[in-house]
Amino acid sequence: MRFLRRLCLLFAFSPLLHAAATESEYDLLRRIPADLFQQLTSGGEPDADGLVGAHRKERRWYESGKQRAGCWYLIGAVVAGDVPRAEKGWTSIEATFARQLDDGGFLSNQKPNRSHPPTFEERVETAFFYLQELGHALLVLQQSPLAEHFQPRIDALKPRIARACGFIDSGYDTIVGKVGRTTNRLFIAAKAFGLCGVLLDDPHLQSRAHDLVKIALRQRDRDGVFLEYDGRDSSYNAVSLLMARVLWLHLPVPELDDALVRAMAWQRTRIRDDGTVLAQGNTRTGLGQEKNFSGGIKQINVREVSLALCYHGLVHDDPSALQLAGRVFASSKNKSP
Repeated sequence: MRFLRRLCLLFAFSPLLHAAATESEYDLLRRIPADLFQQLTSGGEPDADGLVGAHRKERRWYESGKQRAGCWYLIGAVVAGDVPRAEKGWTSIEATFARQLDDGGFLSNQKPNRSHPPTFEERVETAFFYLQELGHALLVLQQSPLAEHFQPRIDALKPRIARACGFIDSGYDTIVGKVGRTTNRLFIAAKAFGLCGVLLDDPHLQSRAHDLVKIALRQRDRDGVFLEYDGRDSSYNAVSLLMARVLWLHLPVPELDDALVRAMAWQRTRIRDDGTVLAQGNTRTGLGQEKNFSGGIKQINVREVSLALCYHGLVHDDPSALQLAGRVFASSKNKSP
């Protein structure tokens, strides 16, 4: 409760922003209360070898997509202006590109919840999962006061990012067939093409992003909810909101903002005043429908629900969305063992 009271005070006195096309995402993120944002981004802390998440926990490499939280860790450091932490975040990028293969993709090993080695389609999918957050982190970094410090490294990395984008582009025709019924993943793929396309100033990659967004926008129900396996899900709808909103900030797509406002209206009906995100009626999360990487039940991703609310509140100057983001995060902390 003490954390929640402090968070509410921070929101009450944090000036909000009427987001415009000229506003940078870096400026937006600095409006989120610092303690909330740092806790939302700290989970991707790399170890001494640059490994993140399951890689760090299990001391082995699986695939590039599992390194993406290191990019959020870097974003958190950049927003805080913390150079040592940003340097640590950069090691997760170095560790990932140390495993880039000749075809431009990344090394993928068989995961414990799979009965077969990674297929080409699966390698494309995990690569775009990583590239969407890498492009995101580097664009925010370039908008920040730390840009000059990191720009030589970003420039040196760009040819390797271009090769990685060439790899996922070589598998573009497999993406809709592989993830087409999970709308959040269509937005994740669109974000990879779009943000890397902006970073590399590549119109072809940006065009791929536009095409995937058009497909994703067709996968909504009558109330504008983004569908997951033809139904509604309070976790993955929020992932779609977050991914699409970040893409929109760097590559505005016609009709996307209106679609996100409608989907957010439903999302908020699935959150209690105390911040609890409801799972009833979900197609994929919270009720035992699917298992996660380690074999446990796939739960609602409250971190991404919180971030989606933060972005919405900042873009649309809505203090209530920001306050709700704080309550969602605080509620998850209170329920943790």
